[in-house]
Amino acid sequence: MFLHALATAVPPAQFTQAECWDIVQRSPVRARLSKRSRLILHSILTHDNGIATRHFAMPEIERVFDRTPDELNAVFRAEAPALAARALTRALANAHLDPLQLDALLICTCTGYLCPGLTSYVSELIGLRPNAFLQDLVGLGCGAAIPTLRAASYVVAAQPEATVACVAVEICSAAFYLDDDPGVLVSACLFSDGAAATIWRAHPGPTRLRAFDFNTLHLPADRDKLRFEQRDGKLRNLLDSSVPTLAAAAVEKLWAARGPRPVARVVAHPGGRDVIEALAPVVAPHTLDASVHVLRSYGNLSSPSVLFVLEETIERASLHDHGDFWLVSFGAGFSAHSCRLGL
Repeated sequence: MFLHALATAVPPAQFTQAECWDIVQRSPVRARLSKRSRLILHSILTHDNGIATRHFAMPEIERVFDRTPDELNAVFRAEAPALAARALTRALANAHLDPLQLDALLICTCTGYLCPGLTSYVSELIGLRPNAFLQDLVGLGCGAAIPTLRAASYVVAAQPEATVACVAVEICSAAFYLDDDPGVLVSACLFSDGAAATIWRAHPGPTRLRAFDFNTLHLPADRDKLRFEQRDGKLRNLLDSSVPTLAAAAVEKLWAARGPRPVARVVAHPGGRDVIEALAPVVAPHTLDASVHVLRSYGNLSSPSVLFVLEETIERASLHDHGDFWLVSFGAGFSAHSCRLGL
């Protein structure tokens, strides 16, 4: 399965971390937080936590913590298809393709639930054929982009003439929740909104990059360390302080199983500053500079993050690089996933 195009999209509304602190200061929810919680938010948002700016699709972001579950779902229903369609339209343009030429569309998300899924909305927005194959993947969390690519590879293998699109889209602001739990507080300081789209075919495209050697690691005993739960009708993120260590250990197992082919660059999901610092010694001497830059510019975008890092890595790639790109993502489950992109 060969990559023919990659494109990303973020909402136009951009906020610095200091501006996010100002939003917390003005929000009525501040009065419901303990002094300790307010100090945690202040410390993260006013000091360097690896993030400079984040993008939010949520209108009137100042009200985000006081919206009802129905309001949050309405925002997801409006903004997720629109953002996914923007990224996919750009990818199709980069591949010089018309939407009618798409045979399959796969979309992953974890920050909202629709039935029919996002593929129904996006196919309508961009004008897919009514017989295009649509597949929605939900519940895989931040690591979902790579399993979605793996599913796409099976479609391409079964139909070698097919043109397949994959989209990872998250409206994390539609899943913001705030209380005195430290993990919930940290989540509110990390996540942001974005989408990434890729186009795949069985024959080489402009990049000549082929996706292969997919691998996955599931650790269900650690499921409660990182997942969403329902609280008061809203999605509430469970984020344990052990996640950086857990992610590093999972990535280390995938890295050890990567095989003999040389790796030129590591493309890692930037879960947060502490996560990147935990991953760095695992993949050394390879650097995670692209992951660091994506985190600083966008925050943690959840599932699209690794594709944002891939986009930057491709732009940074040199003719002198010898080896594959090794992609790795991780998230709810607890699970981790990897694959290679190479010539």
